[in-house]
Amino acid sequence: MPILRAGAPKSMVRSQFAALCFRMRKGEPEILLITSRTAQRWIVPKGWPMAQKTPAQAALQEAWEEAGVRGEAYERCLGLFSYTKAFEKGAPLPCVALVYPVLVRELAKSYPEKGQRRRKWFRPKKAASRVSEPELKKILKTFDPRLLQS
Repeated sequence: MPILRAGAPKSMVRSQFAALCFRMRKGEPEILLITSRTAQRWIVPKGWPMAQKTPAQAALQEAWEEAGVRGEAYERCLGLFSYTKAFEKGAPLPCVALVYPVLVRELAKSYPEKGQRRRKWFRPKKAASRVSEPELKKILKTFDPRLLQS
């Protein structure tokens, strides 16, 4: 799929790091999705680069803040997706999010954005059907945690 930049020059496109949070249930993966704060759309946790953190560590930090995830991040990028980030004030910003797998060991009852989002487990195909971004749909639908072992 082509990366959508919504007519913005390359210098205006921003990078984010996203967490594909997963667990294994009865030998099959489940993916944790959260809702966006404003539109309540299903998304994966994501955020801006962080000083002194690798992209995977930044994705894990976002998974904690947005979904209460405690787990292990893999340094292997699964792919990327494009989307437009809306702001309350100012013009929307085109973004490209690099996706890193995070094995969920525990979900905290209390976490920074608990009152602002919902979280729910889905099988990969169902998770793919719930998100809007075409590239993210493909990443979720084809996710196979066995490939992380190689």
